Amino acid sequence: MNDTLLVNGLVKRLEAAGYTRLATPFKVATVDFEFTAALRGSDGRGLDLILIVDTATGDHGDRDATRVRQRIETLSRALDITQSRYVLTVILAGAMLQGDIEALSATCRVLSVESASLDASGRPINSTVAEALDDQIRVLLPLDLGWDEGDERSSKGDTMTELLAALPRTLDRELVDALVEASIHGDEAVTQALGTRLGDVLTLGTSS
Repeated sequence: MNDTLLVNGLVKRLEAAGYTRLATPFKVATVDFEFTAALRGSDGRGLDLILIVDTATGDHGDRDATRVRQRIETLSRALDITQSRYVLTVILAGAMLQGDIEALSATCRVLSVESASLDASGRPINSTVAEALDDQIRVLLPLDLGWDEGDERSSKGDTMTELLAALPRTLDRELVDALVEASIHGDEAVTQALGTRLGDVLTLGTSS
């Protein structure tokens, strides 16, 4: 079955953002899972697993909210069994499903893209449409800090790398590095790192 124009457009946009399309059906814990499309992230988003459910054509029972929920919950359990760290996101492509599809939010992130004006190749017909499409899946896309193409700071990578590149160069880099490293371990570690750096700076000021 060929992809619909909307599904094709979503896949193209996600591939442009660094995701790789997976062959379907794919197997988890000896169970085959069939979805309209599945993509896996890379680099800083390497644990993202995106499923596209085509609610327009209804392939694989995708017009039935109960069947969709059951299939995704089964996949989630299979990932748990294999101790996978993948983070699931489901994109509903087409009409929003009614019923217990809302229960999916307890299992995964759910996004809905009902329509988009795309050309025959699946690309937005203009910049306004492209921006509108991006807004609907913004959480899956790299952080856009609004740099000009010629800006030397415009290194494209994971979100943290882009954020660090955007910070003013006059900032205390030792403090920034310490906070970034500590952020992996939670709020308490960040507070401790901040206190440690402030203590170092005050000590240096006193000694001078």
